[in-house]
Amino acid sequence: MSDQAEVLRELMRTTTGQPVESKQSITENNQEHKTRVITIASGKGGVGKTNFATNLGIALASFDKKVVLMDADLGMANINVLLGFIPKYNLYHLIRKQKTLNEIIVNTKYGVKVIGGASGFSRIANLSDAERYTVVSGLLALSEADYLIIDAGAGVSNNVLAFVNAADESIIVTTPEPTSITDAYGIIKIIATESDNWSPKIHLVVNRVQSASQGKKVAERMSSIVATFLNTKIEYLGYVYEDSKIYEAVRKQKPFFVYAPRSKASQCILQTAKIVGNITELDNKGIKSFLRRLAKHTAVDMKR
Repeated sequence: MSDQAEVLRELMRTTTGQPVESKQSITENNQEHKTRVITIASGKGGVGKTNFATNLGIALASFDKKVVLMDADLGMANINVLLGFIPKYNLYHLIRKQKTLNEIIVNTKYGVKVIGGASGFSRIANLSDAERYTVVSGLLALSEADYLIIDAGAGVSNNVLAFVNAADESIIVTTPEPTSITDAYGIIKIIATESDNWSPKIHLVVNRVQSASQGKKVAERMSSIVATFLNTKIEYLGYVYEDSKIYEAVRKQKPFFVYAPRSKASQCILQTAKIVGNITELDNKGIKSFLRRLAKHTAVDMKR
C-alpha cells in the first residue's frame, strides 16, 4: 500500500465486500502515530460514565498529551453540556458529508479536543456503506492524537459493543450499587464471550464510593467472579469518591477536575490518569486498526 488512502480502501473492501473508488489522500504522513484508543462504557446509565470520561481526558491532557474526546452516545450526547458549550457541528454533519472532521472538531479551553455526538442515528449499523466510509475516512485524521477517548452510550446496544470491541482498551464504570455491579458484569461478559480474534483490555473503575476500601471490595468481588465464570482478567484502575464538588461543577457546566482540582474526586481522577499513562505493556494498534475493527463489527451487525 503506497498511502493511507489505499489502506483505507482495502479496509472497507475487506469488511463490507464493496469497492471504494475514492482516491483522495487522507493524510500526508505515512508513518502512523500509535494513538491509544480507550472506550468508556457502563452496564447502565446514571453511574457517572460521561463525567468520568470527560475529566479523565482533561487529566491526561494536563500531562501534555494530545487528547480527543469523542461523544459516541448517538442518543444522549452530552459531553459538551459538561464543558459548557454547544457545538455548531457534530458527527451528523460528518456522516452527511456536510462538514469535514476538522470542521466539526472543537478545541476547548481545557486542553482537549471534542467531537460532538450525533443524535440522529439509533445505530451505527443503520448507516450505508458510503456513510460508514465517510466516518472511517474522517476519523483517520485523528492519527496524530496520543489518546482517543470514546464515551460510548450506556448499556449493551450494538453501538456500544462496536466501539468497545474495536478499542485497544475499555474502561467499565460502575458504582457500589448491586444493580450497577450486575449490569457491569453483564457488559464484561459480552465483551469476553462474543469477541472473535480480538478482545480489548478491560479495566474497571468504581465511581461514587464512600471510602477506598469500598471501591477495593467491589473490584475484588468483580475480579473474582469474572475470573471464575468468564476466565477473563480485568484490571482495577481505581475509584472516584462521592463528592459534592462534582454536582457543583455540573451545575456550572465545568469539569470538576478544573473547577475543584483539590477535591477528593479530582485527586482520584488524577491518580487514575497517572495509572493509565503508566500502562506500557499494552501494544497500541493505532487509529487504522481501531477503524478496521469498527468497520468489521458494524458490517457484521448489519447482517444480523
